[in-house]
Amino acid sequence: MNLFAFRGFAARGLIVFALFSVHASTAFASEPEPASPLAIVGATLIDGRGEILVVDSVMLVAGERIVAVGPRDTVKIPSGARVFDASGKWVVPGLIDAHVHFFLSGGIYARPDILDYQRVRPYSDELARTRAQLLETFARYIASGVTSVVDVGGSYWNFDVRRIARATQLAPRVAVAGPLLATRASDVFAVEDPPIFAVESPEHARGLARAQLAHEPDLVKLWLVSKFGHTIDDALPWIGEVIDEANTTGVRVAAHATDLEVARAVVAAGVRVLAHSVMDKPVDDEFIALMKENGVVYTTTLMVYARYQEVFRRNVVLTEIERLVADPDIVDNFDATIGGEKGGRRVRVRTQPPIAPNPIPLANLTRVADAGVFVAAGSDAGNIATPHGPALHRELELMSLAGVDSIRILRAASEGGARVMGRFEDLGTLEPGKLADFLILDKDPLVDIRNTRHIHRVAKGGVLFDPTAILAGLDSPNQTPTLVTE
Repeated sequence: MNLFAFRGFAARGLIVFALFSVHASTAFASEPEPASPLAIVGATLIDGRGEILVVDSVMLVAGERIVAVGPRDTVKIPSGARVFDASGKWVVPGLIDAHVHFFLSGGIYARPDILDYQRVRPYSDELARTRAQLLETFARYIASGVTSVVDVGGSYWNFDVRRIARATQLAPRVAVAGPLLATRASDVFAVEDPPIFAVESPEHARGLARAQLAHEPDLVKLWLVSKFGHTIDDALPWIGEVIDEANTTGVRVAAHATDLEVARAVVAAGVRVLAHSVMDKPVDDEFIALMKENGVVYTTTLMVYARYQEVFRRNVVLTEIERLVADPDIVDNFDATIGGEKGGRRVRVRTQPPIAPNPIPLANLTRVADAGVFVAAGSDAGNIATPHGPALHRELELMSLAGVDSIRILRAASEGGARVMGRFEDLGTLEPGKLADFLILDKDPLVDIRNTRHIHRVAKGGVLFDPTAILAGLDSPNQTPTLVTE
């Protein structure tokens, strides 16, 4: 049964409830039981490297890792192995969302610096709700087929998010940055554990970098927004201090740099991950060559800007998978009357065609991808109307609209994300030695990238999940989330 099956379905015979004990404070967590090898047999396998398509494949998994991949007649299935018949289906690497923010809910109250409805829900209450929902948010990522994510900036709580994810089976693998280092921070973020710090001097920047490097982040993130009146020349001295400090520990620096000249300057300074597409003007050959020379990963984030335009026009258009998998309270609050400066504002969820995205970043993505720059798919989930989990599927659809073919989109949503995480040795492709994170799809994603939404099973570390059963468990608070045994 795929993800679009009736949400309340209770799978017959495949699902085991309460296979593991769940502590009250860590619901959804588990310790996997040792298991015999698992063979996924008969599917068309897309390895994620953009090269190999195996028809009638066998993928053999032992423990958490893949031990063999190939045509059926080349892979010996050991005696006693569990066999999952995936005939007529497609196997692809687990999806990686290379740009999310766990401190943001994805709802209408997530960004009071953009839409301030604190008279309806104070920002402190929004943060408390977002933190309380963390384990459910994790489960929604797995139900969406997203087996790894990169949180590219948030409060120091991010390091707790990573720790909790590592101890929770029904959770994506999580890489994190700490608080964003910025030219300016809105007063609404002046909370006890702020997600953004305004840099006052090069010395201050080095101290801020050292403080979060002590927590062993996967990345350090710069937030460079030109609308605040600062030029890149003003910021380069402290940016250099941050990069130098990060380099001493081998941690890469990522940057929010959506203007071409800002992106050019920070890549030249040593930034290795661009967290967004270039939005303001077409990229040029010199910039592309600079990215390739420095091994920069270019992250897409096409959908978040279009979604904000929909929000501002009070006409949010959610996809079917977002309606199905996203937190229903988040979806519902787009269709509720919410307070504003003029006493009320209604943002409706529609089903009509969504707003046409800005053509500049679409064209830039195509040019960057064609030139051979590393590309990672990222949704910027957590921002208003960009829900955690299913948002990545809309991102992949926009990448297709930009003209990127499905093989390269899948590579960006697997290998590209693994490169942002710094874990390409473990993740991003389906080959021996790598972690067994993969999807079994009911429809061919090469025909239409939207077929990544037709998810039959999700595997993380060789453990299979039925996404329909995950959603049923979330709808039934007295049930623990469910594991698939075959």
